[in-house]
Amino acid sequence: MPVAPNSNSAPAVATPASAHRYKNSAEDLLHSTEQSLWELLMTLSMRTFVAAAVGILSAATSANAITNGVGKLPVMGYNAWNAFACNVNDTLIIQTAKYMKEYGLLDIGYNHVNLDDCWAMKNRSSTGEVMSDSIRFPSMKKLTDQLHALGFHAGIYSDSGWFTCAGYPGSFMHEEQDAMTFQSWGFDFLKYDNCAIPFDDIIREGMVGKYQRMADALAAVAKKTGTTLIFSLCEWGWSHVWLWGAQISHSWRIDNDIAPQWNSLSSIINSVSFITQATDHYGRNDLDMLEIGNGDLTYDEAKTHFTVWALVKAPLLIGTNLATISQEMLSILKNQEIIAVNQDPIYGTSISPFRWGNNPDWTYDATHPAQYWSGPSEKGTVFMLINTLDEPANLSFNLTESPWIRAGIQYSVRDLWTHTNNGTAVRSFTAMNVPAHGVVALLLNEDGNEPAGLVPPCAGEALSQCTAQDGTKYS
Repeated sequence: MPVAPNSNSAPAVATPASAHRYKNSAEDLLHSTEQSLWELLMTLSMRTFVAAAVGILSAATSANAITNGVGKLPVMGYNAWNAFACNVNDTLIIQTAKYMKEYGLLDIGYNHVNLDDCWAMKNRSSTGEVMSDSIRFPSMKKLTDQLHALGFHAGIYSDSGWFTCAGYPGSFMHEEQDAMTFQSWGFDFLKYDNCAIPFDDIIREGMVGKYQRMADALAAVAKKTGTTLIFSLCEWGWSHVWLWGAQISHSWRIDNDIAPQWNSLSSIINSVSFITQATDHYGRNDLDMLEIGNGDLTYDEAKTHFTVWALVKAPLLIGTNLATISQEMLSILKNQEIIAVNQDPIYGTSISPFRWGNNPDWTYDATHPAQYWSGPSEKGTVFMLINTLDEPANLSFNLTESPWIRAGIQYSVRDLWTHTNNGTAVRSFTAMNVPAHGVVALLLNEDGNEPAGLVPPCAGEALSQCTAQDGTKYS
């Protein structure tokens, strides 16, 4: 991290008095001596340097206020909304945490249990404090103590407006008060929604400023208490949040609420395909909570759902009733080879499309999103192939279509769903008979030079410019 220049070693900056002589008109400056011009340039250069240094320090300080070492990797855990909506209480939350331990989910990284809307009383106290429902959540501190004792972090929900989406008190104009309350109750995570937006002549802020209010409040609480909460924005992809979300939060929703149907999943996949570069360690696109185990998703659709969310490095928050989840759906959530990519400590970036497939590249199509994706990981180059069609299909690609693959090298192929090593790929790979709405996830690693004498001598797009050392183009 950059540090402030030492006052004993920093070059001198012109004082207002010494700078006064540079108020001359443009005509006077043209007739200035060479020495005074040199002094002017040096003064302006130093001012620019100092301004840049201050800007860098300010940005670094802001980033540290957000992270404090918190939120490097995507959150994994549970959120009750998709399964229970407002029908929640402390008993249900603790029982869900116990299921997570029993099923081995905690052991593989699902270590958050988060409340969503409807936990509060409808009115604040006489002194403005938000209060938990006296019947369903009589003691939030007791709840978080129990969750912590079980090995989990605890998450809570609020809203940037007057009210939450279900009509409970929002945090607008109570940001620091609520942040301090959440910290005193023992919460580690805050999901922050986007309902009941105040009138323009009240808020006088854009979307960034509206969320900055709580970011500042959380930073103030962190300074006072030493506790930094993970901050998750839920503003549904408004105002190009992927451009600014990382400045004030650890994750940001990019689209409307998810539903347990394929058309909802494909629409979200389409949305994220254009903004993958926004994700990295400490800040990431949030594709919404998982619907695995809900609705009428097929096994293959659920696999695709989990694979995309994990490999684009989105948060992985289970959202089904764990009391009734099937072993088939549970097995999807427990794929540790897929989870390892999501939780990669070296590469925080998302995989990205290298070819759209059914459509010309860069086509916005909520029904048939990009099919061919890749990206680097700690353990090799990751590939994801999605069959967006309603029938089985073969999916083929040239290896060097991915920018992460080296020409002239053959690659070993690991299937992250069958957990098998599937031989060596030379120049291309074909996944046969991929089910409708199904997925293939592969890990490729260099496995020596490709065989000598292959024709053509260049693979993929390079063929159009394939040239011998003497300048002869291959044709």
